[in-house]
Amino acid sequence: MLLIDQIQKGESKTLELKESLPKNESIAKTIVAFSNTSGGKLIIGVNDQLSIVGIDDSMLFEIQDKIASIISDSCFPGIIPDIYSVNIENKLVLVIEVVRGNQKPYFLKSRGREVGSYVRIGATNRLADSSTIAELERQKHHISYDEEVYHDLELNRLDMSPLLDKFKQTGKTVTKEKLENLKLIKTINDKNYPSNALMIILGKFPHCTIKCARFKGTTMETFIDKKEYSGDIFTVLENAQNFVLNHINLQAEIKGLYRDEKYEIPVVALREALVNAIIHRDYVNQGRDIKVGIYDDIVNIVSPGSLPNNITMDDIFNGRSEVRNRVLANVFKELGLIEQWGSGINRIINTCKSYGLQSPIIQEKNDYFDIEFIRPQITASSKESIEQDQSTKPDHERLRTITNDYERLEKEKQTILLYLLEKGKISRKEATILLDLKNTKTYEILTEMVDQDLIKKQGKGRATYYMLS
Repeated sequence: MLLIDQIQKGESKTLELKESLPKNESIAKTIVAFSNTSGGKLIIGVNDQLSIVGIDDSMLFEIQDKIASIISDSCFPGIIPDIYSVNIENKLVLVIEVVRGNQKPYFLKSRGREVGSYVRIGATNRLADSSTIAELERQKHHISYDEEVYHDLELNRLDMSPLLDKFKQTGKTVTKEKLENLKLIKTINDKNYPSNALMIILGKFPHCTIKCARFKGTTMETFIDKKEYSGDIFTVLENAQNFVLNHINLQAEIKGLYRDEKYEIPVVALREALVNAIIHRDYVNQGRDIKVGIYDDIVNIVSPGSLPNNITMDDIFNGRSEVRNRVLANVFKELGLIEQWGSGINRIINTCKSYGLQSPIIQEKNDYFDIEFIRPQITASSKESIEQDQSTKPDHERLRTITNDYERLEKEKQTILLYLLEKGKISRKEATILLDLKNTKTYEILTEMVDQDLIKKQGKGRATYYMLS
């Protein structure tokens, strides 16, 4: 891409623009941040409106020498930038280009490693915290966070059945040697320990969750339904997918003698996006989790963590593969949950296009990865047909939107939940008629459901009614 085209796109993770020479520390921060992240270019001679104003060409060599000295004196380990000038629109701009370093973390000498390391987040330079510095150290040694050993728990204290059952379903046996080769366990002083990847797979870290919500309209002001799924990674994946499918439209078309049903968004693309979020999310950051939002116009999947430092969005769309969590990715590949390295994003796009949908909006936004599926607009003539198809979903699919333990619920409680899914609320009298029970027994059932957080009680006296919790 021509330099002028890069400039017109504006500042980004790999580009910073300045009208004139910044202060010494500002230059050093940017160079350190580029070196710790994905490399980049600092261009001098471009104003805030992205217009080329240029620099004084008589000062060119003096400015180049000054910048080289600032970087040499201020940054550690040593950074050797490429400093050159480019003539654009008959004006000279100065480019300081830095490649991603392999001696991370880089930092300001005057501040030291702990408070002088910077990374590039979006179009800003941000001070790296201790966990980010540790991640930079891992990158230097080509180690991913998920392959590190978790020393706080021995392997014999973990229930491995979710992982073993998944391998069994694919017809594969799991031995200790295989677990070691996959870097899921490691033996130290005759004791077996799990890796961080195994802890993630088994859902033993509190942040290994997916939060799902169905919002009313196109904003987050009011939600209709929400769930937080935790546990082993395979169950979480299935639950999140089912949540989405139960909140998007299912349409049916008669083809010959058969009824052909399909969701408004292809299941293959949705699942690929959820797998992508799980595999590539930043598990170092324990304060955030994956979020799935369903709105009237989009289905949005947000995964914590920007792209790995040595890859850009252009690389992603060109099929380049760079995995943040190598162990997780290998396990998913072994289980057939990943088909081919680097094909996921383009598969999502192409599947949606073949479905007749708009291409999903796929972006790196600051320090998270965002996929938006554009929902097809429903016409008034088709709305009635879709609602009818939705109501014909099997009861177990509808109940799963409320609780995964629906099979353990008594028939009467399931009946009330199904009624609420259709009608929205129910009075005690209506419940008594619906269940064909005495008032006392009906009240007992409703009270138990409130205690189980399945429903909530609203109003007082005769105006009392119940809604989904």
